[in-house]
Formats: sequence, structure tokens, C-alpha cells
Amino acid sequence: MPITIEDKTAMLRHAVATLAYRGGKALRGAPPEFAAFGAAVRTPAQILAHIGDLLDWTLALADGRCAWYDSPPLAWDEGTARFFTALEALDKRLASGGPLKAPAEKLFQGPIADALTHVGQIAMLRRLAGSPMRGENYFQADIAAGRVGPDQAPPKVEF
Repeated sequence: MPITIEDKTAMLRHAVATLAYRGGKALRGAPPEFAAFGAAVRTPAQILAHIGDLLDWTLALADGRCAWYDSPPLAWDEGTARFFTALEALDKRLASGGPLKAPAEKLFQGPIADALTHVGQIAMLRRLAGSPMRGENYFQADIAAGRVGPDQAPPKVEF
């Protein structure tokens, strides 16, 4: 049975929900000074701004526009709010049933996968900054398409 565009969109929505879950875990509880950690490299606040730009770009591509912006970093709480707002807008677009103007595979392999990579960078920088988050068996995590806001299910298997 061939994979339909609906199947691909459902997988994209799950990827967006995964990004919300993993991103939420990496962002929650970071101390305010963490935003400026590691000034010799891209700071966590700069990475978070870039993730927001990637999510905005994904939405633009899904709508058939190629719009890229380099946003300045925000205060940590504002950047976190932007992250979840962008995820919610993207998920709403994917859930609308409207046709994607870019291939689902390209949306995943480009901006979504890049955003997941950058969430990993934030998690690594938290450990280096002395504010680590607990590891988790993400296979066991309660991740559901459509759950893309800051309120996520609690971890099932942390270590």
C-alpha cells in the first residue's frame, strides 16, 4: 500500500510534537544566565532564535513561500515562548488538511531535522554550563501529534 500525503503529514506532525517534547525538556528550568553561556560560540539564546527562524521557515515553505529571517536572540523566557508559538502555528497548518506546497520529506530533512539538532546543542550546552537536564528513554516518552505547547507529558523513564 503506497504512503499517502496524509501519512506523511501525520509523520511530520509527530516529528513536530517530538521537537516540542525534546525542546521543552531542554528549555525548561534553564537559569536566566544560561542564555548567554559560551559567548565564544553561538550562545543558547542565539541557537534558540535560530530554531524559531527554522520553524517560521518551515511554515513558509509549507505555504509555498521561501522566506528566511535571522532574528536577534530574545530573553530566555521570550525565546522559549516564541519556540512554542512557532510550533503551534506549524502544527495548526499541518493539521489543516491543506496541501503542502513543499514535499514533506524536504520539510523534515531540512528545517525540522536542523531544529532537532539544535535542541541537542542546547541540551549539551546546559551540561557544560552546570545546569544539566536528566537523560531519558525517548522511545518510552508520551509524545502525541498536536501536543506542541509548553505543557508536555511528564517523563516516563529518566536516568
